[in-house]
Amino acid sequence: MFRYNVRGENIEVTEAIRNYVEKKVGKLERYFSDSPEATAHVNLKVYTEKTAKVEVTIPLPYLVLRAEETSPDLYASVDLVVDKLERQIRKYKTKINRKSRETAMPDIDHESIFKEENGTEENGNELEIVRTKRLSLKPMDSEEAVLQMNMLGHNFFIFEDAETNGISIVYGRRDGKYGLIETD
Repeated sequence: MFRYNVRGENIEVTEAIRNYVEKKVGKLERYFSDSPEATAHVNLKVYTEKTAKVEVTIPLPYLVLRAEETSPDLYASVDLVVDKLERQIRKYKTKINRKSRETAMPDIDHESIFKEENGTEENGNELEIVRTKRLSLKPMDSEEAVLQMNMLGHNFFIFEDAETNGISIVYGRRDGKYGLIETD
């Protein structure tokens, strides 16, 4: 059974909103064989331009479900996020089922958390790798990496951080700003 941590930014989380979120996100539990002991972190944001953003993160053993959606209606955003999370679960189940059939050895750790469903397998070609690139990483700082990314017209760029000697990734965010992912 999911536990819920529902937070609001620029909005008061009323009992009606909390009940709607718990009812909709709770529908995802039907995909699991044993209701996982997980906390569904739900963040509701309302912006000045009258749009509502809903972010849901559900850390599970072997898998982190995460989705976000923005729309003019808060309740519609909740519905869209739940739809997105359902698609993620179905894709993951399809991948695990295909992998266990190909290797003829069931991946018990992952498979055991999902219920068996008949006829719900999706087209597995969506996860097919169609191109491989090799690259050598040049030491640079994050600002130079952003410039390189923009020059190439990509939405992310992998580089060796000159300060830490670790591998890092810069990426373009939807809000027009940039993000940095650092590895250990």
